Amino acid sequence: MGCKDGFKKPKPEAPIVVVEKMKSPAAASSALPHLMSNRDVTLLSWVETSNDTLATMRYSELIDGEWQNPQNILSGTDWFVNWADYPMISENNGNLWSHILKKSTEGTYSYDIKTNVKPKGATVWKTDIPLHTDGTPTEHGFVSIVPYNNNFFVNWLDGRNTEENEAGERGAMTLRGGVVSTTGKLLQEYELDAKTCDCCQTTSAITDNGPVVIYRDRSDDEIRDISIVRQVKGEWTTPKVIHEDDWQIKGCPVNGPKVDALGNNLVVAWFTGASKKQKVQIAFSADGGAEFTEPVIIAEGTIMGRVDVLWMDEDNAVVSWMEANDKTALFKAMVVNKNGTVSKSQLITEMADSRKSGFPQMEIMEETLYFAWTEQVGAVTQVRTAKMDVAPFMFN
Repeated sequence: MGCKDGFKKPKPEAPIVVVEKMKSPAAASSALPHLMSNRDVTLLSWVETSNDTLATMRYSELIDGEWQNPQNILSGTDWFVNWADYPMISENNGNLWSHILKKSTEGTYSYDIKTNVKPKGATVWKTDIPLHTDGTPTEHGFVSIVPYNNNFFVNWLDGRNTEENEAGERGAMTLRGGVVSTTGKLLQEYELDAKTCDCCQTTSAITDNGPVVIYRDRSDDEIRDISIVRQVKGEWTTPKVIHEDDWQIKGCPVNGPKVDALGNNLVVAWFTGASKKQKVQIAFSADGGAEFTEPVIIAEGTIMGRVDVLWMDEDNAVVSWMEANDKTALFKAMVVNKNGTVSKSQLITEMADSRKSGFPQMEIMEETLYFAWTEQVGAVTQVRTAKMDVAPFMFN
């Protein structure tokens, strides 16, 4: 048989996606990671515990693709430490902001949001600054924070109306927001929604029109779909559901949405269990959130949710989520185009199938995706990190 007989030119192979584990700056007994990126600054914060009593919030900066030596923000023995309501860090023009949750009474769900600031040029953190001043022994948390002009835009779930009155009645959890200066002063404050889901994470972004907040709402009929409020020309819009999943559930699912903005383009990812079908969905908006596309189903089945989402460029976003796999959980990611086409899903890591795994984080910096999550081995937890090039992922 001639050498040419039966010869077929090999098909070009798809680029290999490599998830590279990084040296974590977090020690053992660490958890609650939060990743943020602003221009050329990327920060990771987390909480380390000692003797099950002393909690310390620490952070590290990403420089040349590696995490630097960790720095302490503050420590305390009276914090409310919860797997789903994690502390955060943010940066704006060299000014640092962070928050923790501090117990206000002996009640289990009685705690306040305390902010900490380190203005540019300062050598120490100014800590324990009150964010809200209602003084009620109720729940305050599920914060979202983003840089905004020369300040920060912050929003949170606020339980001031849930305090029992003389008639034995309790009001609803509310969504509040405001503008905080780099010195920690609350410059503006708004009530954005008078009745929301009690303990799902909130998320926010800054569009060309102004701030937007996306969160899990709550109707009188216990429909808990994802809503948006937008600031347009200085005024806040009425809450609007971005897609009617019609998920009726009596208790809070503790599974909030995530949003990212690029100009007036928004991308939102969220989990729903409507019609007893668990799934992760993603939707796009080209007008700052006034209208959204029909959602694209990213994953369905034994889905745990705990999503994150980022713009990669003006046409593509990457979404991450967790799904159950026997007695473990899979942390996965996928690229989605605005036209609805999707890449193959990429496994970032396997995790413990428990609350201690928390909410994995994702950020993008200079064509590289960075991930952070909580690894659990026995009773010990530790924050782990990894990175992955964007380019091969786009065509996987």
